Amino acid sequence: MDITFLGTGTSQGVPMIAHDNAGCDLSNPKNWRTRCSMHIVMDGWHIQVDAGPEFRLQCLRNNITKIDTFLLTHGHADHVMGMDDLRRFCDLKDFGAIDVYGSEEGLLRVRSVFPYAISDRPKIKGYPAFILHDMPPALELPGGTVYATMLPHGRFETIGMVFVEKSSGKKCVYYNDCKSLTEEAYRLAQGADVVILDGLRPHAHPSHMTVDEAVAAAQRIGAPQSWLTHMTFLVDHDTWTVKLPEGVHLAYDGLQLSL
Repeated sequence: MDITFLGTGTSQGVPMIAHDNAGCDLSNPKNWRTRCSMHIVMDGWHIQVDAGPEFRLQCLRNNITKIDTFLLTHGHADHVMGMDDLRRFCDLKDFGAIDVYGSEEGLLRVRSVFPYAISDRPKIKGYPAFILHDMPPALELPGGTVYATMLPHGRFETIGMVFVEKSSGKKCVYYNDCKSLTEEAYRLAQGADVVILDGLRPHAHPSHMTVDEAVAAAQRIGAPQSWLTHMTFLVDHDTWTVKLPEGVHLAYDGLQLSL
């Protein structure tokens, strides 16, 4: 299993527009964060999770040349607004469509923003085409299984995902954009090789876990390695790296893991 963190920032990105970003050392490239998304390859099957506004640039920077399945955690703008750039991957599928899995809320947002793309084939060559599916509790793909569980995210819910590769049995947990983890989420995460968690900032937020809350969740799961993502400018990479307990790390754009 290969995991690429395409983006590890919040809806505002880091640095933030018209803000001096005090407390975040912008001379460190690990503090320059685009909107959150992940690319996971299981036994050669390429899965893209979310597509924010910088999705095209993220693909170019990380040499993403194939997407077989697209998973949407939820319909907020910082996770959906780059989906138009999936058009290139439709071209690479020989003028075909991409299967998109999400929640009712997420798919409703896709339909409202990209009505021209809801089709089993691009309407014009070079256009995107999405075949929309409700995310099942267990999505069977050629490279493995993706388990889904709903997580609280303020007034909304987001899909937490657990990836299990078919050949190796390696397990990656991706619980982003959530205020807390449910008991079902903890159960699904048991035995994980790597856990990726929402760790927004040091102080409380109504719809995201703080760094301390994410650390507590990571320690309860007990995976060999845990990574925090979706961070604001209040989380300086070097400052917080030395504060975190053993096995818990801050992710950064372009980070690659192989399990």
